[in-house]
Amino acid sequence: MRVIAGTAKSIKLDTISGDKTRPTTDRTKETLYNMIQYDVPDCIFLDLFCGSGAIGIEALSRGAKQAFFIENNKDAITVTKTNLKKTKLDDRAIVIKSDARSSIGELERYNTKFDIIFMDPPYNKSLEEDILLALEDSSLIHDKTIIIVEASKETEFEYLDKTSLHVYKEKKYKTSKHVFISKR
Repeated sequence: MRVIAGTAKSIKLDTISGDKTRPTTDRTKETLYNMIQYDVPDCIFLDLFCGSGAIGIEALSRGAKQAFFIENNKDAITVTKTNLKKTKLDDRAIVIKSDARSSIGELERYNTKFDIIFMDPPYNKSLEEDILLALEDSSLIHDKTIIIVEASKETEFEYLDKTSLHVYKEKKYKTSKHVFISKR
């Protein structure tokens, strides 16, 4: 796994040993960033379930103003911090050890609205629903916030029909998909 583009291009990133995380492949990451490349410069980025931090680090490398990294696995937090130091992007990063749902309330104390929120929760556990509903009611998003969920192909998002959020784009891969969500 490596940084695809930007100031840290080609730097290899450490990963967490074992099967506690499921890193996004370089190819999938590149496809994702091709779709959001014009939204990343100067954005405030949130990487929920950050694992090794690869998605948020890619955003910083491509010019994000700041990135917040949320993870509850202490080994993953250590790897994220190591990767941020290795890429020399740690000065624009805030790493928080917390579960993603609890972090929504914690992040509100920063008085920040995120331009892009990326989440890659464990597949098929419905964690994204709880977090999306919490985000909808939070002060963390604005009218143009892009929320991207990496999910299994089977994950459904119909519950958003009863909210102020909606799916406006989907990109499917072999076993997963990126779902793009914004306010109506």
